[in-house]
Amino acid sequence: MVNEPSEGIDWAEIYNRGLLQPAVVNSVYSESIGQDLGLQSGDRLVSINGKCARDLIDIRMLTGNDKLTLVIESTDNSLHLIEVEKDPDEGLGIGFTEALFDGLKQCNNKCPFCFIDQQPSGYRDTLYLKDDDFRLSFLYGSYLTLTNLVVSDWERIESQRLSPLYISIHATDPEVRSQLLHNKRAGLICDQLRWFSDRRLQIHAQVVVCPGFNDGPVLQRTLIELSYFAEQNSPSILSVAIVPVGLTHFRPDDDELIASDKLCAGNVIDQVEYLQYSFSEKLGSRFAWLSDEWFLIAKRPLPPISTYENFSQQENGVGSIRAFLRDLDIYTRALPESLPYPRSYSWVVGQLVMESLKPIVQRINRVKGLQMFLYGLPSLYWGQKQVATGLLTGSDLLVGLQKENLGDILLIPSVLLQQNQLIFLDDIELSYLQEIFPVKIEIIYGAMDLVRICANEEYYIR
Repeated sequence: MVNEPSEGIDWAEIYNRGLLQPAVVNSVYSESIGQDLGLQSGDRLVSINGKCARDLIDIRMLTGNDKLTLVIESTDNSLHLIEVEKDPDEGLGIGFTEALFDGLKQCNNKCPFCFIDQQPSGYRDTLYLKDDDFRLSFLYGSYLTLTNLVVSDWERIESQRLSPLYISIHATDPEVRSQLLHNKRAGLICDQLRWFSDRRLQIHAQVVVCPGFNDGPVLQRTLIELSYFAEQNSPSILSVAIVPVGLTHFRPDDDELIASDKLCAGNVIDQVEYLQYSFSEKLGSRFAWLSDEWFLIAKRPLPPISTYENFSQQENGVGSIRAFLRDLDIYTRALPESLPYPRSYSWVVGQLVMESLKPIVQRINRVKGLQMFLYGLPSLYWGQKQVATGLLTGSDLLVGLQKENLGDILLIPSVLLQQNQLIFLDDIELSYLQEIFPVKIEIIYGAMDLVRICANEEYYIR
């Protein structure tokens, strides 16, 4: 099945011809082909069947054959040719340090509402990367504007059928979109959407509402024109998420943007919900959804869970709180009537979502011997009182919790921390908070995790 014929072939010469960096192995899964081959962390995958992979997309495409010829560079810099036979749908069982092997395609827009540009300087470099890479959109659902694509990018999207992609629209009016993105190419958006439609490639769209710029009639036009691309037998736009602009006090003083207040949020809700009725009749779907923040800002109840249909934009905050509340409702039914010995917990969330979580906390506190303290914090760091949980920083917790009763254990949602690293957005490490706070800190990853920690044992849905 596997052999390594390396005599007589100068693989170093072949490797040196390439312009791409090899894919560096980060992990090898148990009982995988990678483990059978003896691959280790730090090894480098140079080529597959004579081709160098540009990214994880190429890896998936190139490993789809039943016969592979791999060139591996080991940590000692030796090169090995390995031939593998496998099932076509079987992967190598290898994780890599990066998703992109030829660099990140960054954004050249000057959007005044860009959150990357609304941060203070002096922190880790990765906080300032302005991603506008179609490959990360395909792999992870990050949003791009299409303004930074070159001809070869369009050709690759078509040839590899990279769909769906996640596109930031903001406005279909060419002048308004160009103004919002500070890029003349942004006005080509409708032509670009037709390009996707002609090739039967699909999109999830996003509109960031900036009051006074793209709300009101502009938002109306945007959603109606986007709906035209959902009318065909093979719709090119699958859904639209409408989210409020997020502003921090680090933005320039002459910035004309304003945040959505209660009145604005209510107007946007009424406008979009009215359109949803029309879309439902015409498309068989509500098509455009409001992120949960709108309802929290407007102090209105979240919509019923059925209105979110298949939760196509949950990662963008559309129905994420509603889904979390549903899961909490389910899992807290499995809580015991009492605990064998008393315990108390503190749970920190963003001030914007605190009121929505109070009924669940009341249910948890009905368990004899169990006490939960819920703390909804503002963000002094960003200068926002009504802030979503994911934007809280380490300094916000240090200030907001310093005089509070934290119980026996402090529960911190995982969305506060950078993925795969125990560090907050302001570069404060979780270990530093553990040194400061006199209680143990636990990270919670979801509703079931919260209940498991509180009950201190595994519970199943009854």
